[in-house]
Amino acid sequence: MSSALLARLLPVLMLIASNVFMTFAWYGHLKFKHTPLLIVILVSWGIAFFEYCLAVPANRIGSGVYSAAQLKGMQEVITLTVFAGFSVLYLGQKITVNHLIGFALIAAGAWFLFRTPAV
Repeated sequence: MSSALLARLLPVLMLIASNVFMTFAWYGHLKFKHTPLLIVILVSWGIAFFEYCLAVPANRIGSGVYSAAQLKGMQEVITLTVFAGFSVLYLGQKITVNHLIGFALIAAGAWFLFRTPAV
């Protein structure tokens, strides 16, 4: 794999992994509504540590090939994609047509960010 391809792909993979941690940190506790809030906060904070350990280097590495706006747009699309899967598979909730339309509009906004030249 070429270093140019790796520089473009590695941040994406790291952002996907970081979003899995982030989604569990922010929403995983919804299945445990009887757990005391302080415990939920501490566990979520612990999970979020691993999210940061992936997201911060992903953005640092990615800034060599993507603009900050492109990284943010990419992050939003990844976040929604991971969240949609999490919502269905872990929380057992349905994704509605309105959800899909909202996600598509955000993805369209990210698409425009990539129409401009990168850094």
